Amino acid sequence: MTELTAPDGHGVLTEPATLTLQRLLPGSIERVWAYLTESSLRQQWLAAGPMTLEPGAPFELVWRNDELSDTPGQRPAGFPEEQRMPSHITELDPPRKLAFTWQGSGDVSFELAELGDQVLLTVVHRRLPDRSTLTMVGAGWHMHLDLLVASMKGEAKAPFWEGWSRLRQVYEQRLPA
Repeated sequence: MTELTAPDGHGVLTEPATLTLQRLLPGSIERVWAYLTESSLRQQWLAAGPMTLEPGAPFELVWRNDELSDTPGQRPAGFPEEQRMPSHITELDPPRKLAFTWQGSGDVSFELAELGDQVLLTVVHRRLPDRSTLTMVGAGWHMHLDLLVASMKGEAKAPFWEGWSRLRQVYEQRLPA
């Protein structure tokens, strides 16, 4: 699998409305898969919500970004304490691929590839509707993936909102107008 992420870990546009990010994670592939699919592990870095692993199965992601690190930082104006998103699985190949709808902005896929004792996670968010959504989503995925790495390594997690706000400015500068 070819690495697509910029060397500094930032996402890249692989098509005009498609953002791709990658992270190298400590294996095994089954352990990484669990962090993607099990609510109790996924809520440590992204969002909670039980998931029935069947194509077409509905599920709901529940974000509480204030709870992702010991010191979440100041939540930006306009962001609720909790956000919910109904979704459904569009593609499933355990433990290598999971794809699902992303309400209001396309769909997301997670692909896993074993690289020795590590796993390359590739996140592709397709059909992003506009530049504003692209920069918000880019900063969001970047920060959430950094939290995934910290969670899997047992390291301290950076404050979510501070990181997201900083990264949003970076993605505003990096992504074409």
